[in-house]
Amino acid sequence: MQILVTGGCGFVGAALCRRLLDVREGLSLTVLDSLRRPGSELNRRSLAALGVRVIHGDVRIRSDVEESAGAGSFDWVIDAAAEPSVLAGAGAGHGVGTGQLVEHNLLGTATLLECAARWRAGVILLSSSRVYSIPALLEAPLRVDRSPRGEAFGIDAARPLAPGLSAAGVAETFPTSAPVSMYGATKLAGEILAAEYAHRFGTPLVVNRCGVLAGAGQFGHAAQGIFSWWIHSWAAGRPLAYIGFGGRGHQVRDCLHPDDLADLLALQIRRGESPPVLCNVSGGMASATSLAQLSGWCQERFGPRRLDASPTDRPYDLPWIVLDHSLATAVYGWHPARGAESIFGEIADHAARHPDWLDLCDH
Repeated sequence: MQILVTGGCGFVGAALCRRLLDVREGLSLTVLDSLRRPGSELNRRSLAALGVRVIHGDVRIRSDVEESAGAGSFDWVIDAAAEPSVLAGAGAGHGVGTGQLVEHNLLGTATLLECAARWRAGVILLSSSRVYSIPALLEAPLRVDRSPRGEAFGIDAARPLAPGLSAAGVAETFPTSAPVSMYGATKLAGEILAAEYAHRFGTPLVVNRCGVLAGAGQFGHAAQGIFSWWIHSWAAGRPLAYIGFGGRGHQVRDCLHPDDLADLLALQIRRGESPPVLCNVSGGMASATSLAQLSGWCQERFGPRRLDASPTDRPYDLPWIVLDHSLATAVYGWHPARGAESIFGEIADHAARHPDWLDLCDH
């Protein structure tokens, strides 16, 4: 089976390639990556050593995508290429501007969908938890829960909840009305476009709305890989601050290891989804962790340190978002196998082996 992975030299794409080769025989993987992000070159070399065909190209350029297939075609395309920061397009000081964001996350997806349709290939689109409506999420009733490691926002299920929201988290039926951030808008538009291509050409499609992906080797920043960035920063003694929502670190996210995502992708490819399937993929409530609780974990692992606080909210920040993955569990019998403790320990071990990792990410 021939599979193209766009953005395959990024943290998520490379991890998916490695895991898919481990769990599925008979795969031939091709990676298309612009190598624009720091750390990508490290993954390029390690993937090539595993027999993955790595092509330097840009998903926004149709000829690059077409030529990745050579004289043949692909059976499946996994779209892991994106500008991953939710703050992208939020203004000066927040990464790429709106033009670059739309080009990478929407026009690049459109180019890929056009080529996949010509190949008659199935498409797996990696989307985001940030397609859900910010005002609706801000209206969710919250309480402050306490644990030995720290405090955290939690859903107050004793109060009325919006459709699609429960004690298990945010379901696929939760509103996606604007605003969802410029980043979220590009991902949501990509989902809609992919569904139209699947309907027009009768090709398989899976849309996976992912929670926060985290693990060793992630070369992200606070706006896209908060768990990894926080642990590396703590280990390196870099400044850390709770930002927004009272400056107490109560905000909560779930975390998901890319190997768990890859295990689900292997099941989805085996089933060959048609009609299209859209599902949340996350660590769920079992992995939900606040910054204060993550700091408690870091203090146990590395020792105490001073934390700053700023009560001013940033654009697009949310106090709580945890995805309910029960649909993926029901459809595929899938459960995330790696919990938050395991993921945090893996990142901390990586930080110990690579104390200069954040310097690489900042280039």
